[in-house]
Amino acid sequence: MKLKRLLRHRWLDDTDARRALGADALARLHARVQASEEGHSGEIRISVEAGLPLSYLWRDLTARDRAVALFGKLRVWDTEQNNGVLIYLLLAEHAIEIVADRGLARHVPPAQWQAMVAGMREAFRAGRFEAGLSQAVDAIDGLLRQHFPLQPGQHNPNELPDAADLR
Repeated sequence: MKLKRLLRHRWLDDTDARRALGADALARLHARVQASEEGHSGEIRISVEAGLPLSYLWRDLTARDRAVALFGKLRVWDTEQNNGVLIYLLLAEHAIEIVADRGLARHVPPAQWQAMVAGMREAFRAGRFEAGLSQAVDAIDGLLRQHFPLQPGQHNPNELPDAADLR
């Protein structure tokens, strides 16, 4: 089983991530994140990875472990109001993870995050990666607008890049 998982992850690389989300899809997702952040003070990052690094596979770590690590590596935790959110997609396992910083996580029960992921899973199983990621951005946008709305005349300083991170 470990060998099968290893081969599945090593078979894919960043070109597979780029093929799953072409340049046009990446541009639309970038624009969607930018538009979202005009209505709240939160930050949304998307990270799509073809396969886990070898060190994760040897230690039998999960997509969730990798998402939490990328949450730190991409500095999603480093926002003024602790309201950054990472949407992580691991193509080799069709795994989806959402990691929210404590500012937003305290307002959203785990069941709500799980329901969001379940909805995305259907789109990803059908190979509709852009649609699933767009759905996630829209759902997170709603949560951030509810809990961290911008006041009239206020501007989101855009603390993190809006473009998707492909690995």
